[in-house]
Amino acid sequence: MSWTQVSYCYDGSFAGFLTCVFESYVHREAPALFSAPEDPRVSLWPERRVQTHRDHARRVYRSLAQKISPAAQKLVSYGFLTCLPERELALWQFIRYGYQQGAGVLNHLTDPRVLTLNQAVVHLHGEAHLLKGFVRFSDQDGVLAGEIAPKNRVLPLLRPHFCGRYPDASFVLYDRTHRQALFYRPAQWAIVPLAQFHLAAPDGAERDYRALWRRFYQTIAIRERYNPKCRMTHMPKRYWGTMTEFQTDPPADAALPG
Repeated sequence: MSWTQVSYCYDGSFAGFLTCVFESYVHREAPALFSAPEDPRVSLWPERRVQTHRDHARRVYRSLAQKISPAAQKLVSYGFLTCLPERELALWQFIRYGYQQGAGVLNHLTDPRVLTLNQAVVHLHGEAHLLKGFVRFSDQDGVLAGEIAPKNRVLPLLRPHFCGRYPDASFVLYDRTHRQALFYRPAQWAIVPLAQFHLAAPDGAERDYRALWRRFYQTIAIRERYNPKCRMTHMPKRYWGTMTEFQTDPPADAALPG
């Protein structure tokens, strides 16, 4: 019996995606496209809306470890956080191949279904690693606030690092790209959708701290060893937009109401 090609429209969550995987096997459907509600694309295949069913999602999630391996389960979880184009389709193809091959599938490194996903996850971890050093927080009335603009959905990977680094503080880290924020206060955290986020104008003390940080950054530079190409290798330019050392605060008068 052949599988019917369809287009799945789901809520964009990981549980929603796993529900789509469940539905594909129950109805013997081969998804040709996955789309979220905000996706403007028009499907050329019969479209079916899939409601997230957490029990079905949990069954699929457990099966990844049982039928393939715990490592494959982790790879799929991380894969969903990547910026891989058509990531859901790539994940579905990997899962189907993994169900067929079993635990040894992760050794098939030349197979495009495995290679593509591995490369995307490596990129995800690399970006998260860089951002552990590139995130800049500002004091906003006793709450640390920062912004990032990553390609991947890195907040789940950054959460353990920053929650462990600032266990007694309260902070919010906003992902501009994916419009979600990590909120933390001692012993409590949440990653939630957030359509808009704006940092307040810095007060006098915060402006002084920023000025000190910029001066430190400029002072430790060795003029004779200036190498912009090397700097952009270790500190890619796309991260500069949210880093204090590359920003210029508006004049203090500009922050005052007219």
